[in-house]
Formats: sequence, C-alpha cells, structure tokens
Amino acid sequence: MKRYTKLILLTLITLVSCREVLEPQPVDLLVDQLALNEPADVETVRIGLYSSLRGMAAPMIIAGDFTADYIQHNGTFTDYRELGTKQITAANGAVSALWSAMYRTIYVANFIIERLPEVSGVRDQTRRQVLAEARFMRGFAYFVGAHTYGAVPKVTNTDQTANRNIGRTPKAEILAFALEDYQAALADAPDEAASAAYVSKNVVRAALARYYLYQKNWAQAEQFATQVIDSKAYTLESDYQTIVTADFTDESILEVGYTVSDDPGTSTFGLNNILVGRREVIPSNQVVVALISPEAGTRRSTITFNSQQLKGSDNGWTVRKYGSADEDNNNIVLFRLAEMYLIRAEARAQLGRLSGANGALADLNVLRNRASVTALTSGSQADILSAIERERIYELAFEGHRWYDLVRTGRAQAVMTAFSPNWNSRYELWPVPQSEIQRNPALKGNQNPGY
Repeated sequence: MKRYTKLILLTLITLVSCREVLEPQPVDLLVDQLALNEPADVETVRIGLYSSLRGMAAPMIIAGDFTADYIQHNGTFTDYRELGTKQITAANGAVSALWSAMYRTIYVANFIIERLPEVSGVRDQTRRQVLAEARFMRGFAYFVGAHTYGAVPKVTNTDQTANRNIGRTPKAEILAFALEDYQAALADAPDEAASAAYVSKNVVRAALARYYLYQKNWAQAEQFATQVIDSKAYTLESDYQTIVTADFTDESILEVGYTVSDDPGTSTFGLNNILVGRREVIPSNQVVVALISPEAGTRRSTITFNSQQLKGSDNGWTVRKYGSADEDNNNIVLFRLAEMYLIRAEARAQLGRLSGANGALADLNVLRNRASVTALTSGSQADILSAIERERIYELAFEGHRWYDLVRTGRAQAVMTAFSPNWNSRYELWPVPQSEIQRNPALKGNQNPGY
C-alpha cells in the first residue's frame, strides 16, 4: 500500500497559515500577500494554490452530504441545525465558507495565470505544469460553484476593484468556462504526479469523467473514466476499511492532505469536530439503515456504533472518516478509483449496455466483490440504475456526493420530501451568501429563488 511522506504537508503549514474552515481570510489580503516576480517565487505561489484547494474541501463535504439525507442535527450550532432540519438560509456559515474558499482558489489561480507567463528564467516544463495546475483548480472551483449555487460571478483576473462589482453569469456559461480550463490543464499536466496530493493528467481525466456525468454526456463520461481505470496507476484496496481509516490509499487519485496540527477536524468548524468531537450532526437513521444493510457489505465500516452515546435524539452512530485518535485518516479525498467505476457503470447503463464484460454490471460487481457482496447478474435498465444509486451511497458516503447526485438525477424531490417535511425545491441550489450580496452591488436583488 502506498504511504507518502508528510513533508509536503509540513511545508504547506510552514508557508501558509492555518485558518478555520468557516472563517477564511478575505481574498484581498490573500492576493496582496502573493509575489511572483522571479523563479524562486513559483513554488511558494504554487503551494498557495494547493492550500486554497484545501480550504474548499471541508465545505464541499458539508454541501454534498449535509444538505442531503445523510445527517441529522444533534448539537447547538445554528449553521448545522439549518442543514440538519432543511431550513437553510443565506446567512448560513457553511454557505459562506464554500463561496469564499471557491473564490480564494479562483483568485490565486488567476494570479498565476496572469503573472507566471511574464516571469523570465522559469523552466518551460515548470511553467507549463504550474499553469496547468492553476487552470485545473480554477475549472474545478467553477464546476463546484455552478452545481452548488447555479449562476455565479465569472472572475477571470485579479483586478480587485472591478471584481467587487461583478454580477452572476449563467450556469451553462460557467460550466463551459470550467470545461475550457479542464481541457487546457489536460494538455500540460504531468503524466504522473509525485503523489495523490498533486494534479496529474489522470486527476484531470477523473474531473472530466465527473463533469460529463453531470452533463449526461454518457459517452464522454465513460471514455474518461475508462482512461483513468485503464491507466493502472491506481488499484482498489482489497479491504474497504482501509478507505475509511487511512490517508493516500492505493486508489486515491486526488486528495487534500492535513497533519495533526493542521487537520480541519481540530478547528471550530472542522469535520472531525462536527462529526466526532461535538457531534453537531450524526449519521441519519436513513443512511445508517443503508450502511448496515447486507448489500453494503464491508462498507458498513464507514460508521460505528457506541451505546454510551445513546441519549435524547442521539442514535449512537458516528462517522469514522475524518479523524480519530488511533487512525491516520485526516485527509479529504476529492477523487478515487471507485468513483470512476461508478461513473462508468452509470454511463454504460444509460447507454443501454447492461451486461457482459463492458457492461454496467461488470463495473458494479468490481466494487461489490471488494465489499464481499453477492454479484448482480441481471436486471432491467431501471433496476441497474437504482442499484448504482445505492452503490454510490455505500461506496461514497460522507465524501460529498449525495446532494449533487440527487439533484443531477432528478431524484432530490422524491428522496428529500420523504426525508424531511421542511424540504423545498429551492434547496436544489444553495443560496448566494447574504454577506456577498451586501458587499457586491451587482448581486443585489439577484438571490436564488425562495431565499
């Protein structure tokens, strides 16, 4: 099993100060601190780019899984009560955190894209790689933003005065821009990266597979997922529990890394503190039933039960991912090999290729076999698509996919109205943060419907 040195992470901490997940520094301050005037500056700015991606990771998990049916509120914080009870407001701290982290990433990427071509003395290979990383990060940030908030401001430079007064660009245009960035990144990203902490061509291919899945472009989703799988750069862990308890596993394509002192779980609003320490939210009864079902198999290890925690509305269940006293699992995985099998299975099912060596069932059964679950041998297209939805619950629980999956498949209303009487169709998008509307004149009167 691969185990990578923590030196990369320690360097990040040395050069970039730790911030609480829901209290990011203003973008103005971050950009003002960057300097890119000579070759020696390149690596420091590059580390700043990766640090900005790290800031997006925890709010993405909160968006993808806390908005949906995976959690129930169990604490005292207003932000998580709103998410747990499905009464989300534009003042929610998590809503603001993801927006701020997204635009911090975009600003740093824009800074590199603007400035790096003008710096003389930089090796051509280094210049191409760092520009590819910046294009990937910007594209990824806009992809997340479009699917979370819908139309968002399209910021393509670091002119802070102009950027404080930019209106919302339609979702389709934002996604087209993200695709351009991905395609540019694919051309110049390195074939291999030093570790799963860095961008490579396979990282971009994995992002494109997800991009096209969301676009319902089944052929392209299958193509890029297949390229990642066939690269043989990653292998499924034989024991699913390794996914839960360890960082940088053999199937990790891209993950953001943390050390003990920099773990988002040690901050006030970090995942470990939310899910384990304070237990602000706990696994919902619905996801517990799914994860302990026979069909989940060894994926049951995603959660654990402690009878001593049974009190009041607490069901005693805890998410094991994102840190515990005796496990090295502080990181947040953004892409891993199992998702590529699930993307390809869904694409093939949608294309009507259900069985055989190149059918959807073959890909599903790769994961079911790993989980010690009986293989599926037949089924209608509807049956297999339903099985894929269940497999995405078992395999990807608490990795930030569920809400986005429900919305993109048109299943949000059916699933979420059964889950919560407070669910409303407006929650298929998060609101534009109220703080952003107050700061940006171009956003006034342009909130998402229902907020």
